[in-house]
Amino acid sequence: MFKSLRRLFLSGLVVLLPSIVTLYVLYFTFNIIDSFIGSLLKLWLGHAVPGLGFLVTLLVILAAGLVATNVVGKKLLSLVDNAFLQLPVIKPIYAASKQMIDAFTAKRSQLFQSVVMVEYPRRGIYAVGFLTGKGSAEIREKIKKEVEPVFIPTTPNPTSGFLLLVPGDELIHLEMPVEEALKMIISGGVITPPWPGEEEAEK
Repeated sequence: MFKSLRRLFLSGLVVLLPSIVTLYVLYFTFNIIDSFIGSLLKLWLGHAVPGLGFLVTLLVILAAGLVATNVVGKKLLSLVDNAFLQLPVIKPIYAASKQMIDAFTAKRSQLFQSVVMVEYPRRGIYAVGFLTGKGSAEIREKIKKEVEPVFIPTTPNPTSGFLLLVPGDELIHLEMPVEEALKMIISGGVITPPWPGEEEAEK
């Protein structure tokens, strides 16, 4: 009984999580824009206009999408990125946030090279992670060993996790795509990607 309820709960969470996150972001964005624009319009018109904040929020989101999908807009966004990355206090926060968002959007295929397993937190227990690139030359020189950076995400929120530096010969490379591995991690293992080898074994 408990296992059935747990499976239903995790399945429901996987279905609802993208919608909940999207609605939360929209709600948060709406509150910021509505409070700012609403205050200005109230000063100008002398009274609040119901629904105007929601309309302005939609227009701002559409305008941001329009800017992000054309050549001039991309150059402008690049300038904004560089400006934020020049500010001492804001730079680490902005850079970390941007990298994490990129990791779970269309750019994740560039940041997450492949899916791997490592023995963690001890021998005999395995964690699924993502190979993120080449290890630091300084680290390799200091420890005199070839290590690869592996991001180990947490369940059910894969945007958080930790970095492991694992010797290359200790990595177990998996064939599953990054997207399928993310689904498995978010669902807590309830959703597992199909594997051709399993079908052959059943035959």
